[in-house]
Amino acid sequence: MARVLIAGESWVTTSIHTKGFDSFTTVAYQEGVAGFRDALEGHGHEVEHLPCHVAADHFPYEVADLKGVDVVVLSDIGANTFLLPNPTFLGGEARPNRLAMLRDWVADGGGLAMVGGYLSFQGFEAKANYRATPLAPVLPVEMEPGDDREELPADGRPLVAAPEHPLVAGLPSRWSPILGYQRLVAKPDAQVALSVNGDPLAVTGTYGAGRTLAFATDIGPHWAPEAFVGSPEFATFWDRATRWLAGQAVDGQLNGAVTSGEAHAR
Repeated sequence: MARVLIAGESWVTTSIHTKGFDSFTTVAYQEGVAGFRDALEGHGHEVEHLPCHVAADHFPYEVADLKGVDVVVLSDIGANTFLLPNPTFLGGEARPNRLAMLRDWVADGGGLAMVGGYLSFQGFEAKANYRATPLAPVLPVEMEPGDDREELPADGRPLVAAPEHPLVAGLPSRWSPILGYQRLVAKPDAQVALSVNGDPLAVTGTYGAGRTLAFATDIGPHWAPEAFVGSPEFATFWDRATRWLAGQAVDGQLNGAVTSGEAHAR
């Protein structure tokens, strides 16, 4: 069992309703983490979720504040949320760079996953903007300089790229369709576990004593339909990925082909 901290996967939608001469505005808050959290908790992992607006000021600033956390998952939350907390943006106060802190935490043995979405990697109009941050060297992929989305309105089926990879070994070779992903390039020393349309979809790697995962599609709508998130292969993959990122055994084995480092202990 691993302790997982998820940051992101929330949004607020503001709508203007126009009815002839008159109009009114409604606001709705939503989260897209439920299926992913259920998959992890169903396998015994402990999950804490910081929605985007909460993570802005309450995501840890220091490595010591992540003590006891095995895996951090960033999903649909742009770099600016970490770089511009309210004391900095509104008050002009200096605060520690939390992306540099995450880099150091991984180097010291932490496990980090970035999940795809409109505000992941580079994202919609490159507004996620992780390519020039301290997290770029940590991730097992290279990012495009601009908008890196690949929309698949006619759907695309992820394929197991390396059947021997412990995160996908024994799983179906073709998964439920997805509706989009990020175009990424696996770094030379990384391992591609899943692909779609010839592009890497799930890539594992190491950084210092830690482990990293790039998952180029979403864990909720719209890129990840309910059939994808609710599938047995999705739950099994993320249970294995969480254990691997935490340095724990995956189905009884730690596979040396996926990492050059030893399992870390905290």
